[in-house]
Amino acid sequence: MSFEILKKCQGTAARRGVIKTAHGEINTPVFMPVGTRGSVKAVSPAELNELGAEIILGNTYHLFLRPGMDIIRKAGDLHKFESWNKPLLTDSGGFQIFSLSSLRKIKENGVEFASHIDGTRFFIGPEESIAIQKTLNSDIVMAFDECTPYPCSHEDAAKSLRMTTRWESISREQPLNPGQQIFGIVQGSTYKDLREESASELVKLDFDGYAIGGLSVGEPEDAMYQCLDWTVPFLPEDKPHYLMGVGLPKQIVEAVARGIDMFDCVLPTRLARHGTAYLSNGDTLPVKAGRYKEDFSPIEEGCNCYACKNFTRAYIRHLLSVGEILGLRLVTLHNLHCYLSLMAKIRTHIENETFTEFRASFA
Repeated sequence: MSFEILKKCQGTAARRGVIKTAHGEINTPVFMPVGTRGSVKAVSPAELNELGAEIILGNTYHLFLRPGMDIIRKAGDLHKFESWNKPLLTDSGGFQIFSLSSLRKIKENGVEFASHIDGTRFFIGPEESIAIQKTLNSDIVMAFDECTPYPCSHEDAAKSLRMTTRWESISREQPLNPGQQIFGIVQGSTYKDLREESASELVKLDFDGYAIGGLSVGEPEDAMYQCLDWTVPFLPEDKPHYLMGVGLPKQIVEAVARGIDMFDCVLPTRLARHGTAYLSNGDTLPVKAGRYKEDFSPIEEGCNCYACKNFTRAYIRHLLSVGEILGLRLVTLHNLHCYLSLMAKIRTHIENETFTEFRASFA
C-alpha cells in the first residue's frame, strides 16, 4: 500500500490523495459504506460498483461469530465470500467493547464477550483480533483498541488509553498477509493531553495509517471538531487519516477541512430503512411521511441516482408504507449516492482550489 497526496487546499488542512492497495486504488477523501456482516444492507456489490464505491467495511466481531472463520477460509477470504473485488477495511472489534458493554468483561490482555446471539463466551484480544482479520484478508486491518464512552472521566479515559496503547503495540507486531496494512487508532476521549499522548505513542509504532476513534459516541459536535484540531497535527502527513464512525454530511466536510481522508458511517443505510432520505445539501427528507402521498416528484430534483431517475416520492412512500423491500432499497441507493457524490464534489473542489468556498456554502 502507498498513499500519495495529489493536491492540498490553501487555508485548510484538506487534501486530495490516492491510496493504493492490493485490490485497487482509493481516491481520497473517501466515504466507505459499512458492510458489518459481509454485506452493505439492501444493496449488491454490482450496485455498489455502479454507485462508485471504492472500498467497503466488514466487522471483525460479527464475522467471527457468523459465518465464522472456517467458512471464510473455505471460501478463500472475505473478498471471495461476498464477491467484492475492491478494497476492504475491517474494524478490530474494539467498537463492540463500547456498543456491547453489558455483554463483555475487560481484562488486561483483551475482552471476554458473551455472544449477543446465544450468550456463548469467547475471547478477543489484540492477537486474536489480528488473526481474524488476517483470515478475512482485508486490505486495511485495524489495531485492537477500546472505544471509550461519553462522558468518561479523565481517570477512566487515561486508564483505558494506556491499555489500548499496549494492545495496539501487540497488534502491530502480529503477522499479516502480503499486501495487508494496519492502521493505529488514536483514543483519549475528549481530553487534549490524552489525545496528544495517544497520537504521539502510536506514531512511534509506525503504522501504515492512523484512525481517530472514540468520537461520534454522544459528545457535542464542537467537542468532536476540537479533538480533531488537537490530534491531526500529531499524525504523519504522508499517512492516511481516518475518522471512524462519522458521520453527518456537514461533519464530513468539516473533518476534511481538518485533514481527514477516510470516513465510514451507518447513517445513509440506517436512515433509509426508516424511510428517511438525504438531500445533496445535507438535509433529510422523511419520504415515508403522509404529506408525500400524492407527491409525484423524485426524492430530489436533479439527482441522477436510480431511484430519482425512475420513481416518485409517492411511489416510494407507498412501498415503505406497505412494507415492500424495494422501498427501503431505493432510499438506500439514493442515500449512498448522496454520500458518495458528496465525496466526489469535495475531491473536485480541492483539485480546483474552491474547497474553502464550497465548505462555507455547505455549512
